[in-house]
Amino acid sequence: MQTQLLSDFQAYQNGLNGKAETPFNQLRRLAMDNFSNLGFPTTKHEEWKYSNVKKLVEKSYNFHPKSEAGEDELSALPIPDLAGNILYFINGIFHPELSTLQTPDDKLKIITLSQAITEFPDLLNEYYGKFTDNITESFTALNTAMANDGVVVFIPDNTTLEEPVIMRMIGDVREENVGSFVRNLVVVGKNAEVKIAESFRTLGEKSGFVNAVTEIIVGEDARVDYYKVQDDNDESFHIGTTQVYQKDRSYFYSATVTINGGFVRNNLNLILDGQHINSYMYGLYIPDKKQHIDNHTLVDHRKPNCQSNELYKGILMGKSTGVFNGKIFVQEDAQKTNAYQNCRNVIVSDSATMNTKPQLEIWADDVKCSHGTTTGKLNDDAIFYMQSRGIPKQEAIKLQLLAFAEDVVSQIKIDGIRNYLEVLIREKLHGN
Repeated sequence: MQTQLLSDFQAYQNGLNGKAETPFNQLRRLAMDNFSNLGFPTTKHEEWKYSNVKKLVEKSYNFHPKSEAGEDELSALPIPDLAGNILYFINGIFHPELSTLQTPDDKLKIITLSQAITEFPDLLNEYYGKFTDNITESFTALNTAMANDGVVVFIPDNTTLEEPVIMRMIGDVREENVGSFVRNLVVVGKNAEVKIAESFRTLGEKSGFVNAVTEIIVGEDARVDYYKVQDDNDESFHIGTTQVYQKDRSYFYSATVTINGGFVRNNLNLILDGQHINSYMYGLYIPDKKQHIDNHTLVDHRKPNCQSNELYKGILMGKSTGVFNGKIFVQEDAQKTNAYQNCRNVIVSDSATMNTKPQLEIWADDVKCSHGTTTGKLNDDAIFYMQSRGIPKQEAIKLQLLAFAEDVVSQIKIDGIRNYLEVLIREKLHGN
């Protein structure tokens, strides 16, 4: 695969017609050089110790597909009662003709990445790729080099969006294996407020490879709620990075919910580069069969008087595997930091496996920090108590698992997505 990607990139470079020296294309070329040197990670890399991408690398993909999916096909992948600014991407390509925008242009600006290159180069030069790791993270470098489409979302200062921005990523793999690189940049102005969601679905049964990077800039006094929902087929590979940069007094809340996917790696990285920042990171993953779900999080506290709170929960069934690696960095100047991290997992099947690695590195002395993880089975006494009240054992187990998941799902403030997830979770738990 690496040879194919390098060849595709060279063909892209040859078609630039003298525009290769723009800052944007310089960044792409540097990122591809880094990827060429790094190659794909192996289990010898500490960050990929429990997640082997060998099966992904061995497959072949069409990275330039033409999807014919339209409204009829997308209606087979519904999210009922979904309202707001809904953007459709098919195989990584933004389709404005399928999308619906409700917010006026003076409150919400959405343009394609290709448009931004020519129309808003200063915005890209200021934010695009400035906080992502294109040096040591090979998949991020690959996305930076190969991103074939995406959008730039801009919310001006002092703007409160009542309608959420929902990006629906559809992988059309009905005819062939398809690979895509999608890159989104969200810039939220000072004292602005918005709810953002990304949903990943699969149309078809063949293999899809999605390499997605979303950068979110949260301005001073701004508030952002961000949700990521994944419900792909068992042949899919998803490598996703969400990179967040927060300024003074900003608020960021995230919920990452993975229902299905063959191989899923979610990287959520937060940089708290201001004072009086609040950050919340929640996650829920429910793998079954041979599904593999890996959540890596990083919170970098750079300034004093900030708080981060993190809770990830897993329900593992079948022969599935889960990974959680959470890092908290408290830099020397980040006094008065409160940082908390917790990962809790329930193993439903004797064949399921969970690997956890919480990490905490502190260079300041006036802080309150904690981290921990638990992995175990459901409480037999609680199940017995419910049985004594006339509830069948399997139903008692399902009710406990639903209650376990509720901490994450109940906090989602986009009604259509929350209701949709509640149905998906019930269906998956009742099917096992």
